[in-house]
Amino acid sequence: MLYVFIAALLWSTGGVFIKLISLNTFQLSFFRSLLSALTILVIFRKQALLFNKMTFFNAMFYAEILILFVLAAKTTTVANAIFLQYCAPVFVFIFEPLILKTKFEKTNLITIVISVIGMILFFSGELQPGDLNGNIIAILSGMAFAAFLIGMRKNGPQYQFATIFYGNVLIAVICSFSLFKLETLLIGDMIMVTYMGIFQIGIAYIIFSYGLKRVNATEASLISMIEPVLNPVWTFFGYGEIPSINSIIGGIIILIGLGYKALRGNTRTNEEL
Repeated sequence: MLYVFIAALLWSTGGVFIKLISLNTFQLSFFRSLLSALTILVIFRKQALLFNKMTFFNAMFYAEILILFVLAAKTTTVANAIFLQYCAPVFVFIFEPLILKTKFEKTNLITIVISVIGMILFFSGELQPGDLNGNIIAILSGMAFAAFLIGMRKNGPQYQFATIFYGNVLIAVICSFSLFKLETLLIGDMIMVTYMGIFQIGIAYIIFSYGLKRVNATEASLISMIEPVLNPVWTFFGYGEIPSINSIIGGIIILIGLGYKALRGNTRTNEEL
């Protein structure tokens, strides 16, 4: 549980650094993913190089997740970006029964309805410039996240770290064109992006995977919810960004829906045992 908590804590620091770093979306993504890929390669070596067709397929979805999230966080508020991306399980509940032929459960429908109500709040009220586009991008990131989760379930666990490695390599390749427009690289930007690549993405994912093997999925899901909760908090204290009331209420509703699903799933499993 401590490993999952530390991983979620590291992930939650992403938003404030995305805001503070002066690099554009693609430049930031290039350096962060390059360093993340190197971190995973150094630690796992041959295991990071394993691959099959699904590995590259899932790596593409992983690349979409990270690039779209950075773009969303640069465009709208971090709170909007992280909470809307966190709707990924909702899309999993919708498409998993169709793709993996799993049973559609009543709790899934309740969670979907609750989360959709929360999502609607992000598009209501007085939107700041960029909020609409950023919110849409964040939802697309969440959809890519859902596709990634479904794809990872269809692939073998031995390809887990390889998928993340190739996904980060793909991001670095896609975003390499942005270096032509890079005039100067500030020391402060490089320090922050180095932290993000090595710790906020690379080490955090490794720690989370290690902890996930030792706790059940419900515990991991509930503990991981500190990421969307703390992300706007760090951004407020570090960058001064204040999310709208509608965004805060919508985010709370989404977390309630996901928490309900996690707890109901755990109750059902205990009853079956």
